[in-house]
Amino acid sequence: MHRAISFRSEGAELQGRHFSHGDEHRPVVVMTHGTTATITMVIDVYARKIFDAGYDVLLFDHRNFGQSGGEPRQEINPWVQARGYRDAVSFLRSTEGNRQIVLWGDSFSAGLALVAGALIEDISAVIAQIPVCGASIPEACFDANAFRTIKEIFESGDVAGGPEQTTGPIPVVSFDQINNPSLLTPIQAYRWFIEHGGQHGSGWENWATRVIPATPVPCSPFVTAPYLDLPVQMMIGTADEMVHCNIKAQKAVFDLFPGEKEFVEIPGGHFGLLWHPSDEFEAAASAQIAFLDKVFSSNENADIR
Repeated sequence: MHRAISFRSEGAELQGRHFSHGDEHRPVVVMTHGTTATITMVIDVYARKIFDAGYDVLLFDHRNFGQSGGEPRQEINPWVQARGYRDAVSFLRSTEGNRQIVLWGDSFSAGLALVAGALIEDISAVIAQIPVCGASIPEACFDANAFRTIKEIFESGDVAGGPEQTTGPIPVVSFDQINNPSLLTPIQAYRWFIEHGGQHGSGWENWATRVIPATPVPCSPFVTAPYLDLPVQMMIGTADEMVHCNIKAQKAVFDLFPGEKEFVEIPGGHFGLLWHPSDEFEAAASAQIAFLDKVFSSNENADIR
């Protein structure tokens, strides 16, 4: 069903899986995981569903996580992870030519997909599952100059960050926030990560360092959303418990998309869509496949899917 692949990104070798039907006409969905997770933590089940629906998939671990290389280990940097999408797309185009490419992200990477989708040339669509859009709607108003700046940073800016912009190392999740605070605080996060990250071979580790470089504009979908002029599906949990998935911020980002867009609400919290098997997972996967089918229904090669 899939083969192991690797490609270079930010000086490291990223590892992943390529699900291919063996022809060059099918759209490819580029997928990666959320905060500190790995591709074996339910995201691979989404990949198989999408593949079985007739689409090719490139699924990869972020730099510094899972099977991918990179140092320091377990370091999250939004710019570096957004560039991972860029380099995955470059890898596909260098090895398979001009394919229609969809960016798919979950949670933190979903917010980054909404950034990268506007900054990488010729992306066909974006699926943003429970995207991180912020704890609130920012007071700043981002204009065309901000978009030009984010594009420059994305392409070649210094995004190393420093100690003053670094949190951690710190546990990813903890059941005791008083005595052992963690990066992600809801008890639902603890339950999901321990259940799925604790499975044999997941490659997940319960610690991380987060770096948010002090760039002139943030790596935020609020900057790129007005320029994401392509089909976008935003999927949210109606009772999301994660502070940076504020539904008002998500809806504000959604309202900024200028093109074809679809807002899907799945009952439950942030991690409901990431439990498999579950009704929430099936509803999410079905909605995403229906969205892909709609986007590519006019494709002259639609009959091959």
